[in-house]
Amino acid sequence: MRRASAYVTLLSLLLLGYGWMDIAATGTKDGSEEWGYVEVRPKAHMFWWLYRSPNRVDDPSKPWPVILWLQGGPGASGVGIGNFEEIGPLDTNLKPRNSTWLQKADLLFVDSPVGTGYSFVEDPKLFVKTDEEAGIDLCALLIRIFNRNESLQKSPLYIVAESYGGKHAVTLALSVLKAIESGKLKLKLGGVALGDSWISPEDFVFSWAPLLKDVSRLDDNGVEKSNSVAEKIRQQLRSGQYTEATTSWSDLERLISSSSNSVDFYNFLLDSGMDPLSVEAVELAPEVSMKKYARYLSYLKTSASDAGDLDTLMNGAVKRKLRIIPAKFRWGEQSGSVFSSLQGDFMRPRIAEVDELLAKGVNVTIYNGQLDLICATKGTEAWVEKLKWEGLKTFLNMERKPLYCGKGTVTKGFKRSYKNLHFYWILGAGHFVPVDQPCVSLDMVTAITQSPASAST
Repeated sequence: MRRASAYVTLLSLLLLGYGWMDIAATGTKDGSEEWGYVEVRPKAHMFWWLYRSPNRVDDPSKPWPVILWLQGGPGASGVGIGNFEEIGPLDTNLKPRNSTWLQKADLLFVDSPVGTGYSFVEDPKLFVKTDEEAGIDLCALLIRIFNRNESLQKSPLYIVAESYGGKHAVTLALSVLKAIESGKLKLKLGGVALGDSWISPEDFVFSWAPLLKDVSRLDDNGVEKSNSVAEKIRQQLRSGQYTEATTSWSDLERLISSSSNSVDFYNFLLDSGMDPLSVEAVELAPEVSMKKYARYLSYLKTSASDAGDLDTLMNGAVKRKLRIIPAKFRWGEQSGSVFSSLQGDFMRPRIAEVDELLAKGVNVTIYNGQLDLICATKGTEAWVEKLKWEGLKTFLNMERKPLYCGKGTVTKGFKRSYKNLHFYWILGAGHFVPVDQPCVSLDMVTAITQSPASAST
């Protein structure tokens, strides 16, 4: 009895401050949810949350999939935004989401890189500085979660990413393949899906002006000014001046915002702040003026919609449920530092990593929302055409197939596939595809994961 009491006292002391140790996974009594921290490096703690699907189907020919969701930013919380805003079982009012991807797969949310959401570092020197470091940390997390769980090892893992998370998805996938080969990780990699992903910043910044000109948000004057800054970014990237290119990217966003009367970078049909997933602009940190992208990292605006306040939810009801979040730590309090630390890699392309995955036979899916600006489809198509993959020419010459939802006859998108490369054009969606087009997104993820639930739901 005395030993148990001493343990509780020690645990209470740890939770009150930042002194920490790895806490073994905990979860719900029925086993439907599990969560915990993994110390991916000394004093660097990554939080994860696994949901097991109530729709699980046991089919020997189609193993039940697990989806790992990676949020963007860098510094945006998958446990918060991806879970409660996009694809998790509950929305921000804790009401069931009819379009949850949990219908088709188990869902694993992580707050990555360390410092994001509930994840934290005890020393500011421990924030990751490169996409490769973020991938290595995530791989360390997967080793801890999968190697101890034989049930998970039987399920193929699909890494699905949004925005900047796409860069970490490809570096993680390469780390995973290496760890599997060396016997360090017991896992089956099913594939990688890159949603509106920041894979080639140069191609995106050059896509903005012509796209906005075509939809009447920029005139020739604005196009000329924008292209001038984009050209500056191109030269900085070619000179290896990645931090300077990040600053110029911020300058370009401000210029486009001014010239377009504040177009929303996540849906070009809207003005900035109108999107339910956009909030009032705030600074990430005094030294980083990233107002537009900061909306993606900051808290949701409570508007005329029924969206709840994500900050209040994560620091209130969710934190109380989880029980293991350090008492003095606020969800997202280190997110600005995550972005700042990655400034030197923010504008670095990851096309070569996509090429490497394709060459290794990994299934790669790319999907893009028609109305996205920051990761515009025009920019995505441009970087895809730069791939050196042997099947590219055939892929580009193939006809697209239209997509519908259920018994509907309205075109919801298009798809093109060849061998292990797949591309989805999602109509009527901005940056947050699962939010804007939940039905076609659910159909898409069913196809990506080859979920056995497809025949039963």
